[in-house]
Amino acid sequence: MGYKELIITMLSVLMCGCTISYKFSGASIDYSKIHSIAISDFPNNAALVNPTLASDLTEGIRDIFTRQTRLSVGRQNGDLELEGEITDYTLTPLAISADSYSAETKLTLTVKVRFTNNVNVEESFEKTYSAFQNFDSSQMLNDVQDELCATMIREIAENIYNDTVAKW
Repeated sequence: MGYKELIITMLSVLMCGCTISYKFSGASIDYSKIHSIAISDFPNNAALVNPTLASDLTEGIRDIFTRQTRLSVGRQNGDLELEGEITDYTLTPLAISADSYSAETKLTLTVKVRFTNNVNVEESFEKTYSAFQNFDSSQMLNDVQDELCATMIREIAENIYNDTVAKW
């Protein structure tokens, strides 16, 4: 066996024996110190009221922490605490057409969040999160609202998760 064949064989053996593993669960939690998160209900204090928005948002936030962490998720007395409220839920006309009617409408959801880390108080914060979705103005809000809200809730919940425990 020549020198080149020997190097190729050795590299092949080394490559087969090595694995690279990445984990993108996102959480950077010290589970020896942090065991639970309390997520309070997020009331809807916006002028425009969607009757299910408050419960959908609260459950969306609880769901991401349940799926992506080993934390016990409750409503009070957690090592981490999340509370807040829906502060704005608005429709804004966009893309005015030649006949002066809006061709597109923007639905915006804004949520004020207070995060308390009872283990490391310096990581606590208060922040406002916002997400929006555009839809064709020929559609009625009631026809597209559930789908648009689900998308905005998912985006806001992911941003809250990233800012609180993922530290991205």
